[in-house]
Formats: sequence, C-alpha cells, structure tokens
Amino acid sequence: MRCQIWQSHFLQHQGVKNLRNCLLMLFVLLSASLTTLPVSAEGELSELSDAGITLVALRNDTLDLNQDGDIDAVRVVVILNSTYPSTFIELRLIASHNDREVIEKTTMEISGQTNASLTYDAWASGKHELELVFFDMNGVRITGIELPTFDMVPSLQTPMLGLELFGSDTLETGSSCEVNRMFADETGPRYGAIGTQTFIGAPFTVLDNATIIDCSNWPAGQYSLKETYRNELGQTAESWLNLSIQNRPAPEFELLLTGDQMATDRPCLVALQGLNSNEDFTSYQKTWEVSTLKGAISNSSVFDCSSLPAGVHLIILKVTNLENIVSTEAVNLVRLPALDLSAEEQEALPSQSYGDETNTEAVGWYTMAALGLIVAIVVFVLLVRIKEHDELLALPELGPPPQILADGTPDSEGLPTMNDDEGQLWRKHPDGSLDWWDTSFNIWQRW
Repeated sequence: MRCQIWQSHFLQHQGVKNLRNCLLMLFVLLSASLTTLPVSAEGELSELSDAGITLVALRNDTLDLNQDGDIDAVRVVVILNSTYPSTFIELRLIASHNDREVIEKTTMEISGQTNASLTYDAWASGKHELELVFFDMNGVRITGIELPTFDMVPSLQTPMLGLELFGSDTLETGSSCEVNRMFADETGPRYGAIGTQTFIGAPFTVLDNATIIDCSNWPAGQYSLKETYRNELGQTAESWLNLSIQNRPAPEFELLLTGDQMATDRPCLVALQGLNSNEDFTSYQKTWEVSTLKGAISNSSVFDCSSLPAGVHLIILKVTNLENIVSTEAVNLVRLPALDLSAEEQEALPSQSYGDETNTEAVGWYTMAALGLIVAIVVFVLLVRIKEHDELLALPELGPPPQILADGTPDSEGLPTMNDDEGQLWRKHPDGSLDWWDTSFNIWQRW
C-alpha cells in the first residue's frame, strides 16, 4: 500500500522513473530502524514542489550513543529529488528545549535523487522539539516540516571544572606547588555556544588558557581559589580549592670547626651543616667572611682555613635562601704557630702573653709620667683662659639711673627747659652748656 501511494505521487512528477523510485523506497523502508513517517503536510510538500524539489522519503531514528538504555540523539535522513539538473539547498534541523534552540545544518546539491543525514545530540534532559527546515542558497526559507517531540537525556558531556593541587601537605614560600585546571564542555563547542571561564583568588593574573598554575612563587597567605564557567546554553560549572602557604623560616645551620687550637701546619676546615634534614642548601647563596682577610668567599659549603696564619680569626658565614631570608653563624678560630718557623715567620707572629712570667720594661712608667705632665699643662692653660673669658663677659656700666619724676616727666633739677622745632627736649646749665633728654634711657645726655 505504501509503495502504491508513493507511486501515485511519483507519476505526477517523475513519469517513467516511477518503478525505479518505488524499488529504492522499498529498500529504504526495509533498512530503516524505525517506520517511515507519513507525509501528511500537503502545504509543505506543495512549497517544495513549487521550488522544483520532491520529497522522496523522510525518516528519523532515535539513538543510544552511550549504550545506557536512554535515548540521547536523533538522526534525520531525507531523500530528495529535483526537477532541475542541479539544485543547491540548505537543510537545518532545529531543536528546541526550554526556550533555547540549537541548529544542525548542511548544504546539499540535489542532482537526481540525493539523500542527506542530520544528527541532533541532546544537550539536556527533557523534551526536545525538532523541525526540519529547507532554505534556498539565498537564505530564503522554502518550508519546514515538524518532527515528533522526543524525551531524551544528554549525549554530550555537560560542563565540568576541577582544581587539583600538586604539592606537599605543608606549603611554604618557595615550595614546589602547582594547581592543575581541568575543564571539559562538549555541548558548548558542539553548538557554537562556548561560554567564558572566570578564575579568582590568585595573587597574580592567570591566563584563561593556562592549564597549570605555578604557585611556587606566591607569597605567604591563605588562598581561596574559585573557577566558574557558563556556556551560552545556560549550563554552569564551578570548582573551589583552598590552600595555605606559610612563610619559610630562615635557614637553620651550624658550623663544624676542625683545626681549632692547632698549629698552622695542621689541616683546618670550617663546614656548614644544616639542622633540618629536609632543607637543601645547594641552591642557597653562601658568603664567608674572615676578620683577618680582605674580601669574601662565596658559594661554598666548606671553607679551607689551613692557609690562615697563627692568631685569632673570626669566621662568619651568611646563608641566603631563595626568598632572600638571611641567617648568620660565626666561630672564633685560634691557630697556633708551628714549631719549625723561620726568623721572618716568627717576627710576623702576634704578641703572646706568658702570664706572670711575661717580661716587662720600665718604658711604660716613663710614658705615664710624660702623659701626666702634658695633661697638667693643658688643664692650667684652660683654667687661665676661662678666667679671662669671664672678665670679658662682665656687663658694661649702664650709667646713672633714670631721671624722671613721679608723674613720669623728666626731672630738670630746676634748670630751664625748652623744646626745639623737632620736639626734642633740652635743658640749659648756668655755664651755657646743654643737655638733651634721652627717651630711650630716661636720662639727660650732655650735648
């Protein structure tokens, strides 16, 4: 019966090719995993016919890609024929779920009888409405065919984020530390709905494409790392990681001394020895300083002191770790003179005390007496200069006391007074001499 229906349809459009098309259709029906959908939308078929296209067959197969027993994909197969020698069209399989659409499309050339296949992979659980739409090469919609609604589960991996720490249980500044960023999203790239990743919590900028974050150079502190992702289909994922980095303590070490209190003809070594078995001093900067030598000796864990002459030497070692934290240790080294020394070597030896048996000379008493005499002379000269200086500091004579009356006016002592044109007050003595009134000191000054 199906074959007869298709044959009647073909007689209107294909003429002598009816028998061949019927046989091909029969083959498709036998090989399909599901029954062929009946074509009942005459309007859609009419619009295809107006465009010179004949729908030979349309089939959709539900798929279980991960073999878990649930439908997670649909494959749509369409067979078309054209009245023209060659026709180009674009097929779009539009799937709608929760008001979001994704599109699978393909461009095909219809030359004679041609088939095309489109597969829709479900990206979320629930009902998915499908529609097959035909477009010409100018992007003008020809028609669309509604397909059944399918209840499916995701066939694609939903977004996943992960932050994994690689390092010791107790992290210190400079410790080996890496954060591995894991990310997967098959849905977004599949349908051109790639989202954005956001990473926060790091003290420095982290690039989006950095899959491994080096945290060995981070300063000490408490860190709460968070990464989030959201694609354009609304799917989200997030991941958290908390880590703590402690300040690395200063290098702990001691100095082992070999050859102390020994003669200069015996071996002598000063060696660094760490107090923490887990601390590696290889990459640390080491600087040796010796009080009796100029300059410093760097980057050596052992100092050969065999060449130091007899005497007391202060040996200092400064160790700087990779975080520029410095520790300093020091030892006093005593080197005794060897027995077989030449006269020149003995002359260069430092002074040596023999206790009560040390020979002394009277030159010390003479020196003390001379110094005492010099000090006495200096003190005498200073005392004389200080006395002269005190006389110079005596206040000068300020003259007679102020000569004013109780009412504040100048006391002329009975002598006649007068004011000149400039307002200056004068008094005249019997001998004709004059005095002028000094308002600064309130006294009469001789003129």
